[in-house]
Amino acid sequence: MSSRKSAITDYPVLELIKNRWSPRSFSPEPVKKEILFSLFEAARWAPSAYNEQPWHFIVAHKEDNKLYPLIINTLVPFNKQWASFAPVLIVCVASKFFSHNGKPNSYASYDCGQAVAYLTMQALSHDIYVHQMGGFDKESLRNNLKIPDDKEIINVMALGYRDTPDKLSEEMKKTELAERQRKKMADWTVI
Repeated sequence: MSSRKSAITDYPVLELIKNRWSPRSFSPEPVKKEILFSLFEAARWAPSAYNEQPWHFIVAHKEDNKLYPLIINTLVPFNKQWASFAPVLIVCVASKFFSHNGKPNSYASYDCGQAVAYLTMQALSHDIYVHQMGGFDKESLRNNLKIPDDKEIINVMALGYRDTPDKLSEEMKKTELAERQRKKMADWTVI
């Protein structure tokens, strides 16, 4: 599905930014590994404190009957409903400690957010969408994927090409078709 849900902005921004949003209806079409490598290459070049690059990504393809269910089954019921359509699920994990001195890295989750933003913009350049989720059971996910305690689970992402919203529940379909909205800049910044 190629039609865009472009934001109406108050000031000019890049088209990729205008077109970025988080759909819930994903096509079953698989995402080629070469494209995924392109997304992770973009993430690799995100800035990070001390160039630590604390991010780690665990990638599950829907056709992977072993790893995909270990992730999808940790999602809250609402997210599980729609995320199960996505051909790719990604878990973002941060190293809690700096590798150069072993001290706690209080910037790791921020740095992971930047890496995910780079990944998201690169994905959109391929007409692929990312929907990030916080609605999942962290301990179940940690246990299922055997994530060590020195790593912090940041989020789970559904990734894929958009599809028609017809397969969604009526409530989700309304949200999918609604105009995008944001707070006014004056509500959160002073220039």
